[in-house]
Amino acid sequence: MTIAKVWIEDGCIACGMCEEICPEVFVVDDVSHVKLNVDFNEYASGIKAATDACPVEVIKYE
Repeated sequence: MTIAKVWIEDGCIACGMCEEICPEVFVVDDVSHVKLNVDFNEYASGIKAATDACPVEVIKYE
């Protein structure tokens, strides 16, 4: 799987699940953010796992 873009849509509840699953890509403070200058393909499985685990389904990728 090739991932070119990862983003967080409005509605994040800052539960921290994405950061727990894939801290190389996600950081959570008031809301979740995608880190800059990350090779998403290197962490594709973690991104997919974080997306699947998001309780409000706001993590997106393409």
